This record gives sequence, C-alpha cells and structure tokens, in this order.
Amino acid sequence: MSMRFTTKARRGMVVLTAAATLAVGVAGCSGGGDDDKKPKASASAPQGGGSDPSAQENQSQEPLVELKGPDGLLLQITSAQRDTGGFVTVNGNLKNDSDKTLTLPAQLSGNETEVIRNGRSLGGATLIDGTGKKRYYVLRDTDGRPLTTTGITSIKSGVSVPVFMQFPAPPDETTEVSFQLPMFASGTIQISG
Repeated sequence: MSMRFTTKARRGMVVLTAAATLAVGVAGCSGGGDDDKKPKASASAPQGGGSDPSAQENQSQEPLVELKGPDGLLLQITSAQRDTGGFVTVNGNLKNDSDKTLTLPAQLSGNETEVIRNGRSLGGATLIDGTGKKRYYVLRDTDGRPLTTTGITSIKSGVSVPVFMQFPAPPDETTEVSFQLPMFASGTIQISG
C-alpha cells in the first residue's frame, strides 16, 4: 500500500509542477508595462516555410546593420542585448528581397555535425570580439540543439521572418562585435545592456 501511495503522490507532484509551470508561463506572456523595452524572441519559426510572421515580433525596429546574403536574402539585425545570465541575444529579421520564393541554404546551419543533425537553423552564426581575440558560437542546449531560430526552409518573395540567436556574452567592457553568418556579408553591431 505504501508503494501505491508513493506512486500516486509522485504523479500528483508532477501534475502540480506542470500546472505551476504553465501558470508561470501564461503570466509571463501577459501584457505588462515595460515589455516594449525587452527584446522579443521566438523559440522557432513557423514550420510551414516560415512566411507568416506575427506583427508583434520585432517588425518596427530600425536595424543596427543589414547584411546581404545569396539570391536576395537580407538579414536585418535589430538588437544585440546582453542578459544577466551571461549571454547575448541577437534579434533581427530575415527578409527575401527577391521576386521569387527562396529556399534557405543549408550552410546557414554551420558545419558542426551535432547542429546539422537537429535540422535547419541559423546555428552557423558567430560573434567576433576583435579586442579580446575570441569567436563566440551560437549556444546549444543539452541535446545539442542550437539556441536560435530553427525550421525555416523557405521564405516567400517580399516576406520578412523574425529570427534570434543566443551567444555566450563577451566581457562587459566589449560593446562592439562583428557578426558573421555563412554566405552573408559580415557587419559590426553594438551590444546593449
């Protein structure tokens, strides 16, 4: 009987924990006063080709830099925010400036086997700290998935898709880094925060 009671108690704790996590998540998504100052980022792009971005995701910010890519792709970086957790989140928009639907090149995922195994992403992006002479790669979770927008396979003509990438933070005194993404021009961005 004590084994059955223990099993039921564990199930109850799992359900209670899940409910509490869901409640915290819903509360975090509700509207608040200072949300306009925080960068908006989504865990992944829509799986259906990534061509229907939400109007509330970084659509109106002036870009810090625009980087030209192959076949009319354009990456507009809108923010690079240093967070207290020891990382930098880079937000932006990946836009198709051509007159046809473009399939995103596989090279954007980089060449690391573990990242490639997890599907299409922007996992090949890096930040270069010229002063500290260090290169920072996109962070990975414990399963090797890159902490960046994933699942974008194509973008329709004229469409802009919100994207994000998270990197380890360079030292606090480093405020300017070079951003690189395979097949795109590189550009210098300012880190805020």
